[in-house]
This record gives sequence, C-alpha cells and structure tokens, in this order.
Amino acid sequence: MFNFEQINWEKFFVNTGIIALKIIIILFAYRLVKSLALKVVRNFFESIIKRKNISKSRAKTLQKLGENTITYVLIFILAATLFNILGIPVASLIAGAGVVGLAVSFGAQGLVSDVVTGFFLLLERQIDVNDYVTVGDYEGIVESIGLRTTQIRSFNGTLNYIPNREIIAVCNHSRGNMRALVDISISYHEDVNRAIEILEKTCREIADQNPAIVEGPNVLGVQAFGTSDVILRVIARTKNMEQWGVERQLRKAIKEAFDAHGIRLPATRHVLIREEEGKS
Repeated sequence: MFNFEQINWEKFFVNTGIIALKIIIILFAYRLVKSLALKVVRNFFESIIKRKNISKSRAKTLQKLGENTITYVLIFILAATLFNILGIPVASLIAGAGVVGLAVSFGAQGLVSDVVTGFFLLLERQIDVNDYVTVGDYEGIVESIGLRTTQIRSFNGTLNYIPNREIIAVCNHSRGNMRALVDISISYHEDVNRAIEILEKTCREIADQNPAIVEGPNVLGVQAFGTSDVILRVIARTKNMEQWGVERQLRKAIKEAFDAHGIRLPATRHVLIREEEGKS
C-alpha cells in the first residue's frame, strides 16, 4: 500500500517546481524561436520579390510552405523536449510506435497522401497563392498551400480547408489573360446596325481609358434572339483578375451610350385578363 508519509514533500515540490520552470522556459523559447524563424522566412521572400527574381504569387506560395514546415518541425522538437523533461524516453515511444504501427497505418495513409499530393502541386506549379481556381465544388482564391491542406477563400468570404489528397482536378483561371464577356439586349424595334455602331464607338473609348484591357473590346454582333429582345455580344481580353471590373465598366458605359442615343432596352410586359362577374 502506498504510504504518503514516506514522501519527501520538500524534495517533491522542489523537483516539481524545477520541472514546471523548465517547461515554461521551453515554451517561451519555442514561441521566440518560431517568431524569429517566421520573420526570417518572410524577410527572405520579401527581398526576393523586391529583386524580382521570382513572381510574387510563387514567392508567397513558397513562403507559406516554408512557414508551415517550420511550424511542424518546431512542434516536433517541442514535443520531444517536453517528453524528455517529464522523464518519458522518446526512444521507447518510437520503439512502441512499431507495436501499434499496424493499427494506425491505415489512418496515416491519408496523411502521407496529403503530403505527396501537396509536393506534386508545388513541383508542377499547378496552383500558387492568390490564384483564382476551381477545385471540385470549391471556387475562389488560393490563400495557402500546406503540407496537409490547401486553403481556398470563396468569394462569399468562406475559407475552405481542402485535404491535398482530395485535389484530383484543378481548374486554374489565373494563367494567362482572362476573358470579359458582356451580352446586351435591345428591343426588336431598334436598328441593330445603329446599335452595333454605338457599341463599337463605346468599346474604343473604354479601350483607351482602361489599361487592364489587353485586347478589344470587340463587338461580335448578334448572339441570340430572345422572346422580346435581340442579344448583342461584346468580348475583351483583360489582365489576370481584372475581367469583372472591365465587364462592369462596359455595362455602365454601354447603358449610358444607349440612353444618350435613344436606344431602348427591352421591357417586360404583363397582360392582365380580368374575368367579368356573371360569366361562366
């Protein structure tokens, strides 16, 4: 039976205090080293960006990966140090891991798959930070590519954490120039040739004003016939991620030009049939 009277309480509290002090110092050192290491990584990649030795998006991608890797390494070192302070032999834990290795091997397969897939995503440069991508059901801007997960910010603000092993197909919308497409509806009563002339003039003015436009805008002509409208299409090539702004500018300018020249847009008409009382 355990006898509390045999315990040297003074020695016990002294040893416990020393262990607690060591743990506090180790945790403080971990926070300090991590902060300094991440700062060094950030400064290193900022200097690379300033020298223009690498694209900004690529540098941000490698920076996030470097920060991620440093964090995992420091956590592993911290855990090993704490085990050592608490008197838990790390070598025994590693040896014991071989006993339970078979039990956790199936769970570890996902982790290995995440790391391998993430490695090839970076090696093949399929995506970079700040790229506009579609991955499965997720669409948005890449914020981080880590060893286990890739973070994609949707346009509604949601941050999606996607395990790398689930990234099977990637649609990268940020490689090369983007397309700005605007469809404009006019009434059937309007002169199509006159409307196209106004569109072409407006497009030339927009091209001179907006440096984000790489090619066009060009009026393709009649795209389709609606139930109450004729649809005209305008298309342009823009710099990466500038397509939405160009589309909004085109719509506004075209509407103002049509108003100035009396070109009417189609109006939806509702017909109300009222049945008189007493009639079947």
